[in-house]
Amino acid sequence: MDISWPATLLLALLGLFIYRTWDTLYRKRKLPPGPTPLPLLGNVLHMKRGEMVKSLLQFGDKYGPVYTVYFGPNPVVVLCGYQAVKEALIDQADDFGSRGRQPTTDGFVQGFGVAFSNGERWKQLRRFSLMTLRNFGMGKKSIEERIREEAQFLVAELRSYKGKSLDPTTVLVQAVSNVISSIVFGSRFEYNNKDLQVLLSLFAATFKDMSSAWGQLLEMLPTVMNYIPGPHQRINKHLNNLLEFVTQRVERNQKTLDPDSPRDFIDCFLIKMQQEKQNPTSDFNMKNLLMTVINLFFAGTETVSTTLRHGFLILLRYPEIEEKLHEEIDRVIGQNRSPNIEDRSKMPYTDAVIHEIQRFSDIVPMNLPHSATNDTTFRGYKIPKGTDVYPLLCSVLRDPTQFATPNKFNPNHFLDEDGRFKKSEAFMPFSTGKRICLGEGLARMELFLFLTTILQNFKLSSQTRFTESDIEPRMKGIANFPMPYQLSFVPY
Repeated sequence: MDISWPATLLLALLGLFIYRTWDTLYRKRKLPPGPTPLPLLGNVLHMKRGEMVKSLLQFGDKYGPVYTVYFGPNPVVVLCGYQAVKEALIDQADDFGSRGRQPTTDGFVQGFGVAFSNGERWKQLRRFSLMTLRNFGMGKKSIEERIREEAQFLVAELRSYKGKSLDPTTVLVQAVSNVISSIVFGSRFEYNNKDLQVLLSLFAATFKDMSSAWGQLLEMLPTVMNYIPGPHQRINKHLNNLLEFVTQRVERNQKTLDPDSPRDFIDCFLIKMQQEKQNPTSDFNMKNLLMTVINLFFAGTETVSTTLRHGFLILLRYPEIEEKLHEEIDRVIGQNRSPNIEDRSKMPYTDAVIHEIQRFSDIVPMNLPHSATNDTTFRGYKIPKGTDVYPLLCSVLRDPTQFATPNKFNPNHFLDEDGRFKKSEAFMPFSTGKRICLGEGLARMELFLFLTTILQNFKLSSQTRFTESDIEPRMKGIANFPMPYQLSFVPY
């Protein structure tokens, strides 16, 4: 059957449109090299389903430490290895200090909150958040006391199991969340509190769906995936339920607010809102308060608890390392007092093991996306303003030029020949540069105090014999998680 001329014209116009789109978005750009994208789809078909991180690392092996990949029609400049990430985020910090697009959450966040805002809004929110967190003790003795107190609550909870086997996920995330909760909400939750359990289940479900194969497709093809049913559609539902929880807590604070006596982060933000209510352009508004609280809770809960969970799995695989930790704890701290942060400088092996747990577990392998703040040149390539940039933290933490055995768990990466703690510039689990995690100091304090307090009181045991492959982080999407496992905390 003959094709009518209108249909022929339509096909010709469609072909011309596709060609022009491909030609404009790919051939004429002077971006770094990379796999040839398909019109409209970009490089999605070049990515292994559900293995976004591995695919990006493999592209790096082929195209070098700086390359371009297309998510749909949008170019993403990917940085691999310590040197490239350092040059971008530290040496050219002003050029790469903006937050990039993250389609899995952008529709919900809409550019509000300290983690995902840009420009003057981000500067004001970050400055305020850092100041307020410090006022509530972050980096000081007062927050150390909160962590030490929570560590004792955790020990009591673990003792209640009387050496029985358990999945440590829930109890660890409850303990860690209580630290940030005491700052943000002014109080901790009991471990059997239903509100806490609902809140933490929402965090876990959000991370799981964002890291799934469906979530990865949403990250790469949002204009298509937003209209396709699947598990990725639950992400906004989880986030809206989180928003409802935080909104209720803010409303509770509003009813009992005393401007002369702020109880927590929410009170401080509400007072700042009152002070700036005559300024119509102020960024201290309800949207930024709600999103910042959610940002702080996400950053302060899942990452630290997941690192601890991965750490215990590693110690089950290497009981000789656990034994050395017990020896150092007994020698420096003993059994008559609880650990304090001053002990860390006297415990180089423990400090090295914690650093290696963070390096090896690689909780946020892709980092949060950055973008070019200005039209800039990087290593001879022209990167237009607004181009998304992915500094792959996993490629830094496993850079063979920086770590002797990058794919093996090895505390000696952070020890010198005399057994003293040794820093590494490539240790970037909190990212680096202008967008470095504002809770880094708090997280490091939590990891040391929780780990040492638990090992001061318990030995780890499991009926399962774990292998090298068992302790490997699952390199998939936005977050890495250890395999599910059971262990017993046997009184020491």
